Amino acid sequence: MSLIWNNKISVSCFGEESGGIVGITISGLPAGEYINSEETERYLRRLSPKSLGNVRISMPRIMSGIENERTTGGALCAVMKIDTSAKKAEDTPKNYRFGHADYTGAVCNRGYCDTLEKSRTAEIFAPPICFAGAICGQILERRGIYTAAHALRIHNVKDNPFDAVRLDRDGVICVRSKDFPVINDKNGWKMLETISAAADADETLGGIVECASINVPSGVGSPVFNGLTNNIAQLLFGIPDISGVEFGAGFSSAEMAGSQYTDNSYTTEQGYSATHTNSHGGIINGITSGMPVVLRAAFHPPKKGTIPCCNIPRAVVYVESAVNTALLSAMLDYPNFC
Repeated sequence: MSLIWNNKISVSCFGEESGGIVGITISGLPAGEYINSEETERYLRRLSPKSLGNVRISMPRIMSGIENERTTGGALCAVMKIDTSAKKAEDTPKNYRFGHADYTGAVCNRGYCDTLEKSRTAEIFAPPICFAGAICGQILERRGIYTAAHALRIHNVKDNPFDAVRLDRDGVICVRSKDFPVINDKNGWKMLETISAAADADETLGGIVECASINVPSGVGSPVFNGLTNNIAQLLFGIPDISGVEFGAGFSSAEMAGSQYTDNSYTTEQGYSATHTNSHGGIINGITSGMPVVLRAAFHPPKKGTIPCCNIPRAVVYVESAVNTALLSAMLDYPNFC
């Protein structure tokens, strides 16, 4: 089992649910970056929206890498307590449920594991990965780069999509400041009603999270195997219950003709190249174009009996964190970034 994402920035998770503590080590962060602990806490609190009831979220204890609120250039190590209440005494290695991660995890590890713990591996490491996203997000925002995500869809209820061409800082900050992450609040109330009805019926729901990053300069990334799309997708697929990822027009581009998909360019008053549309989602051949980076991640319903019955509000923070981490890693190669 690999718990390491290695690039210009390296993220390594450690620990097990049985120990009650998990942690993360982030290597490669530039030295001297100001990290606001209150901002980090606010970021992680979003994993537990008040509108969905209280979910216990542990704040990280930083062991190294930050001194006097500045990164030292050394590895940033932090540990977090985790909620072990989902572990049941009657769960034994024989309780393999085909169609669940406890079955596949037990087979992969030849039975030398706790089946329920293996089914929760991605879930228990999500908060530490979000901590990494909070740190990377602060570093990016001091360069004017902002990322936000929202619940584009929960079951059959849809929110308004981001404007992939004209999204600005105010639009990003507005979504992130809401307790329930949607663009149109009326859609958010409908989503909450749908989640409540599902919980009453002992049902679970999936959905789609849309994420966008603005003010990302052109030329960030690399073609082929180390493209920005590749690195974002790799981190995204470490998120619980994720089923698929698309950038820009995504799968709908398969139904388009070339004339419909191609984004016509023009030169702005400031002398930059831009496009009238953004089918490419801000990334072409693994390299940013200067347009907003826009992607969507689909999540299947969690297993029956899970609380909460829908993970999309939390997944919004997970997706933001993955994008922040991959984007900062790619930006470290950008001229004059540090």
